[in-house]
Amino acid sequence: MKIWPLVAVTALSLTLVACKSPTPPKGVKPVTGFDAQRYLGKWYEIARLDHRFERGKDHVTATYKKRSDGGLVVINRGYDPEKKSWSESEGKAYFTGRSDVAALKVSFFGPFYGGYNVIALDEDYQYALVSGPNRSYLWILSRQPQIPEQVKRDYVNLARELGFATDKLIWVDQS
Repeated sequence: MKIWPLVAVTALSLTLVACKSPTPPKGVKPVTGFDAQRYLGKWYEIARLDHRFERGKDHVTATYKKRSDGGLVVINRGYDPEKKSWSESEGKAYFTGRSDVAALKVSFFGPFYGGYNVIALDEDYQYALVSGPNRSYLWILSRQPQIPEQVKRDYVNLARELGFATDKLIWVDQS
């Protein structure tokens, strides 16, 4: 049996699935009237659901910049208190549809993209609630290292109403 055709078909299938435009979780709507220019800059991670690539990290930030191809540069940075070291990774993001709808796909690993959906955003672009492609990914972001208690409550309540496990949120040390 020839294995190479099977490997080629499997690799092509995985690539096509990986490059498929991610969608938000069912029932979760990205913000409309979104202005990417106003979203650019540095955001502090206030809270997140746990996932492997940020596990144990404090002082996490995400910085967004324009790319020459119309997408966004995404720079995630965080501090690992156990290793006493900073780490940084750079990715790219593209809108999955219209640029005034805050539904993007983001990649830090070659052709593999995940959903990035801004699902709540204040009118001054100071606080954001972001989901991934499913309810296992959720972030609360702020332009400042701290967030007002009322905003925190509102975003946690909204996330809970949308079916996210808000009792499992990790509150990031930004002191």
